[in-house]
Amino acid sequence: MRFADPKNDLAFKKIFGDENHKNILISFLNSVLDFKDEKTIVDVELANPYQVPRIPELKETILDIKATNKNKDTFIVEMQKKDLGDFTKRSLYYTSKAYVSQLPKGQNYTVLKKVYFIGILNFNIFDNKNYISRHLIINQETNTQDLKDFEFSFIELPKFDKKLNQLESVLDRWIYFLKNAGNLTMIPNEYGDIKEFKDAFNIVTQTTWNSKELEVYEYISLKEFDELNALKTAEKKGEQRGLERGLEKGLEKGIERGIEKGIEKGIEKVAKNLLKANIDIDTIVSSTGLTIEQIELIKRNF
Repeated sequence: MRFADPKNDLAFKKIFGDENHKNILISFLNSVLDFKDEKTIVDVELANPYQVPRIPELKETILDIKATNKNKDTFIVEMQKKDLGDFTKRSLYYTSKAYVSQLPKGQNYTVLKKVYFIGILNFNIFDNKNYISRHLIINQETNTQDLKDFEFSFIELPKFDKKLNQLESVLDRWIYFLKNAGNLTMIPNEYGDIKEFKDAFNIVTQTTWNSKELEVYEYISLKEFDELNALKTAEKKGEQRGLERGLEKGLEKGIERGIEKGIEKGIEKVAKNLLKANIDIDTIVSSTGLTIEQIELIKRNF
């Protein structure tokens, strides 16, 4: 049995963006956000449900979700495999855009609902050790959350190092699935008979995919591989250029220092010759630019 890598853009959206399997996304959101009781999400509406994209129009994987809970909040879920250096700004941009788009013309601000952003990253961006971190707008003086309409959760997959026998929660199982499903050949016993996970594993079973889906999946995989190699090549070239530039700078400094030493030696020789000719020290100072102390030292040395 061969499973697709859930981190692949197409696979990710096929798993979480399928309107016929909303239970998967609901389970994932509730576990990531630790929603219980009245906060529990019971239904979702996908603004951009899954469909096989035409290759020239491939976009990054972003799910814009309208979830139904007590507050009818908005959720954005994004998978990012490559570190492009701007993910935190992207998350702020998409969240603020989703927040503003809720307000119809002529409506007052009371209709605005909270926006949750969930970023799943195949790289690290924060110094914390936990694989999941939540970010709120906090009052610095009182440490209270007075501005409650934005909330960010980031999952850094490289920090998740639990083995199958260490999985404890539904969240653990989801993160392990996202990180490792592409390397598995069977559904682990640790997932038991939980319907959401059975459905998710069935979706990433590539023998059930049509030819177009397989074509796009392979195209994305190759594109990601090429981009990764390009980044590594650029890094190596940058390192090599840095080394060359460092050597150039070292050589320049060496030549500069050599010239300085040569000039110093020449001036000392002139001072010695003037001393041997019994020229007074004041004249030697004005002729060489040396100090009286330096000339006295030269005089003592010979």
